[in-house]
Amino acid sequence: MTATTWRALHKGKHQLSLRLFLLLNAFSAGFSMVSPSANTRHFTLPIILVLVVSLLCLAWQFINKKKLININAISLTIGMLWAWHIYIKVSVMPIKDLNFLIIALLAILFIGSISFINNIQAFIASCLPATVMILWLDQGANWPRVLYSIVLPGIGITIQHIIQQRNDNFTRRLMDKLLEEKETLNDLSMLDPLTGLYNRRGFRNRLDTILALGNGKHYVLLLDIDHFKAYNDNYGHSMGDQALTHVSAVIRDAVRSRDVVTRYGGEEFMVLLTDIDAERALQTAERIRQRVYDLKIPHMFTEDVATNVTVSIGIAPLEQQDIEDALLKADSALYRAKRQGRNSILASEMHLAT
Repeated sequence: MTATTWRALHKGKHQLSLRLFLLLNAFSAGFSMVSPSANTRHFTLPIILVLVVSLLCLAWQFINKKKLININAISLTIGMLWAWHIYIKVSVMPIKDLNFLIIALLAILFIGSISFINNIQAFIASCLPATVMILWLDQGANWPRVLYSIVLPGIGITIQHIIQQRNDNFTRRLMDKLLEEKETLNDLSMLDPLTGLYNRRGFRNRLDTILALGNGKHYVLLLDIDHFKAYNDNYGHSMGDQALTHVSAVIRDAVRSRDVVTRYGGEEFMVLLTDIDAERALQTAERIRQRVYDLKIPHMFTEDVATNVTVSIGIAPLEQQDIEDALLKADSALYRAKRQGRNSILASEMHLAT
């Protein structure tokens, strides 16, 4: 679940609660007109307004599904209309009917509790006007029964509201945690687990961003550790992994933060030097070559020759945003550098540089 779907779910709950509230109020208003609970006139202005407002808001909700009606405002409005209706009905009664007050109160509380079981503010807004009106009309004569009718659903709604709030908070925290873990997994899927450098997927992701900016000239460096198979054979794969880790750290430290360092293969690395000219690209390549040599990692790749771990480097410009062509040229230069003695740098457009 994303933040967008969470908001959509929250909006859906809002709309369903409001539609249920409006539907129940329209039905209750219509029923009160057809079969009033006291021998008084069937129609009052507020009950007609309850029916009309409920139906109009329902129609608006179905026509404009993306626009939300303020649920607290409409709840308070209809609650005040019900309070007005109760006042008018009681005012024309020859004798005050407690049963009518209790039935009216229970009906309003029922509609509020069913519609707003998870929304205590809307519940209070819909029920408070009628509750105050009934307490005032009763003048405290039967306050225990009236208060019992109010307090019981009020406590239930409050407890349900607290439970729902805790569930919502837990769900939000869980969603945030899952999103963080998803981002972490996305990052890890773009990194080589041994060296911490970008893998090919990570490189492509960074390359798209760099090419979208379209600034400056870029150069591609392909680096290969010389005689690395022999190193693994002589020293074992565990030592080979350590050598790869040390070499990758040197490469990363020898370039700028905006350059992209990638583990391109087993013992092969690729560096994208961004916004740089040919001379500085060669200087960077030489700095990498020298720093790898300065690691002084012993490497006896034959029985007769003892030396240190070294790298050979091929360089090519990235032209027309054609990374495949640049990699092909850098690979060709790297192959020639290895054939011409290793521990060297060769660019695709010039002779041996060092």
